[in-house]
Amino acid sequence: MTDGSTRRTMLTTGASALAVCCVGCGSDNGNGSSGSSESAAASAEAPSSGPASAAAGKALAQTSQIPEGGGVIFKEQKIVVTQPARGEFKAFSAICTHEGCTVSQVADGTIDCPCHGSRFHIADGSVAHGPATRPLPTESITVSGNSITLT
Repeated sequence: MTDGSTRRTMLTTGASALAVCCVGCGSDNGNGSSGSSESAAASAEAPSSGPASAAAGKALAQTSQIPEGGGVIFKEQKIVVTQPARGEFKAFSAICTHEGCTVSQVADGTIDCPCHGSRFHIADGSVAHGPATRPLPTESITVSGNSITLT
């Protein structure tokens, strides 16, 4: 094998292993969302068109889909969009900064990770409860009229 094909094989194998590990990080109660019925509404999936980079520039959601004081997790794009106050929309990575699990719900003013209990504030992504020590990275969105677009 050449160095290029060895490197490509290693990258493919590593990416596959990572994908398998990530699938096991979340929980699903059978209806596409996790947690109680109250949190299920807050973490409902909106229609999507692919990964965040492919969806950039396309409408992610309507403002009416994001509850005031809560948020929605877009699993395919690995994005959480929140509305901490009326008309104020924020976006964060849906990947927990502790161990890389995907967050599972937005409830009671926090974005919650199911793996080890980390919680992040919906207003700024900062850590509300560890073990995570770093905030969720912000994501770039644009709100135009009633449409929220990933930029």
